Amino acid sequence: MSRFFRARPVVTALFAFCVLAAACHSSSGPSAAATDAAKATKPIKIAMIAKSSTNPIFLSARRGAETAARDLSAKIGVPIDIVWLTPPTEDGQIQAQRIAQAVNEGASAALVSCSDAGKLTGAINDAVARGVPVMTFDSDAPASKRFAYYGVDDRRLGEQVMAELGKLLNGRGKVGILAGNQNAPNLRRRVEGIKAEAAKWPHIQIVGTFYHNETPQDAAAEVIRVNNAYPGISGWAMAGGWALYTKTLLTDLDPRKVKMVAVDALPPELPYVEKGLAPVLLAQASYLWGNVGVTKIIDKIYFKKDVPEIVSMDPVRVSIDNLGAWARQLRQWGFPDVPEEYLKLK
Repeated sequence: MSRFFRARPVVTALFAFCVLAAACHSSSGPSAAATDAAKATKPIKIAMIAKSSTNPIFLSARRGAETAARDLSAKIGVPIDIVWLTPPTEDGQIQAQRIAQAVNEGASAALVSCSDAGKLTGAINDAVARGVPVMTFDSDAPASKRFAYYGVDDRRLGEQVMAELGKLLNGRGKVGILAGNQNAPNLRRRVEGIKAEAAKWPHIQIVGTFYHNETPQDAAAEVIRVNNAYPGISGWAMAGGWALYTKTLLTDLDPRKVKMVAVDALPPELPYVEKGLAPVLLAQASYLWGNVGVTKIIDKIYFKKDVPEIVSMDPVRVSIDNLGAWARQLRQWGFPDVPEEYLKLK
């Protein structure tokens, strides 16, 4: 007994010291393990700001982003949320406001397709200065502090559009350029490429470059208006596929007299390939804009990997020869409106 009572003050003192040490450690902040655990459970919020929420090509990019977020979340054990902040119609100023909104609402990163690089560069730089990394896709803001861009080489894509159209026209004819939003940097570069390639075809005349609101109805109406103003037009080089999202031109244009080559090959455009009005479409894998974009963002902010400043995407040439394979690819990416008859093609 006496030995027990002699030892007790030592034990008590040791216990008190441990409690005091733990309290002192606690007062200096959470442990590294606790911090890591908290970080691991904090959701990663990625703001996605495309050009227009009514354009189906950006809806497919959203689908790709959400799929990547779900798959990566399961892989790393951290919730990843895609916060869709895309305006209903193209507006660079609203996009800039949405970037600021994302930062103020605690976004971890932003994925942006720039309607107007001039209006977005400052907003992107402000976001980066406040600790929110930004990646661009489809349409870049190269003078900004975004850490990476994912998409096609737009000038080269424009050259390919015109090269394909030149072959379809046997090297001669009058051509209109359908150009979409005049302020979009990616479209301007495609138009540059179209014109540069057209200069190599001495018997092809560009009658004009025609801009319009990027809705299917406005684009198709512009094609009809220009065709009426220039009855001799035999070809259209389209920097985007907006006009082919409607069936209007299928009935209003004669494939024996007019040929079109357009960027993109979404489900509504496929009948134009079958009918021969647009024998060639140069598709951007729009689903991958979101899927790869989110993957690269997680590589940077979670895995701390180096991401190349330019992540290249090659366009896919879609014609009657691979129409079935492309249709099945679109269905695999989640497009519900792929015509069933195309899924059965070889």
